[in-house]
Amino acid sequence: MHMVVALLSGGHVIIEDVPGVGKTSMVASMARSLSLSFRRIQFTPDVTPSDLTGFMIYHPGRNEFEFREGVVMCNILLADEINRTSPKTQSSLLEVMEERQVTIDGVTRPLPVPFFVMATQNPIEYVGTYPLPEAQLDRFFMKIVMGYPDAAEERAILSHHAVRSPLHGLEPVMSGEDLLAMQKEAAELHVDDTLLGYAVELARRTREHPMVALGVSPRGTLCLLRAARAAAYCRGASFVLPDDIQAMAVPVWSHRLVLKREARMENVSPGDLIKSVLKEVKVPV
Repeated sequence: MHMVVALLSGGHVIIEDVPGVGKTSMVASMARSLSLSFRRIQFTPDVTPSDLTGFMIYHPGRNEFEFREGVVMCNILLADEINRTSPKTQSSLLEVMEERQVTIDGVTRPLPVPFFVMATQNPIEYVGTYPLPEAQLDRFFMKIVMGYPDAAEERAILSHHAVRSPLHGLEPVMSGEDLLAMQKEAAELHVDDTLLGYAVELARRTREHPMVALGVSPRGTLCLLRAARAAAYCRGASFVLPDDIQAMAVPVWSHRLVLKREARMENVSPGDLIKSVLKEVKVPV
């Protein structure tokens, strides 16, 4: 559900969870379900910005330079273990995410449309990693935490996917043009003025909370409204309800909050704090 909302909103996603829960498989299956180009890059400390954006190579025989495109020249890019590459490479990817274009030797080349970055990171390993700064995390539209499957789900995984890959046999169900049309329809859903005030009040409460060092930015408030519109579109509605805003608040905002030390000492997570704010703010009727 959250991945579909992010696609309809045109936003980039960061997926954080322990190894082996299907982060990479989920992104690959999403890409195969769409008639879009898909590339994957496994981040390591030796990956350079030019591996992402591309570079110019000189041909002595033709006495000219030729552009060799990087992995970002696709519709869906899986950036696997983004916290394992250097800050310089991370910054180059995040610039591409924001501008949706690359500039090499003064020549600007637009990326294919639509363009999504789906990054993964492992939260339990810190040796050899470079955690994303808060300003760069804010560039991601949504953060998804998958968690372990329950007993019934894990039994189904063993029954259906023990022999062959779950990606085998997947066929596209939508074209890029269909997705762009759906994005346009979702962006035009009606949002009442009272819900605009509700979203602003929620964001303001995170900024003023005594346990928060850095609250939700205006970009975060805009992203919440985009996600709420997409969530309403998914359920077939023509307008946004407070339930849509509440459902999207944690995945859209949890990675944007920086908590104070006392909150971390009390094991209060950003998600817990957002849920408490949702309970405190009066829901518009």
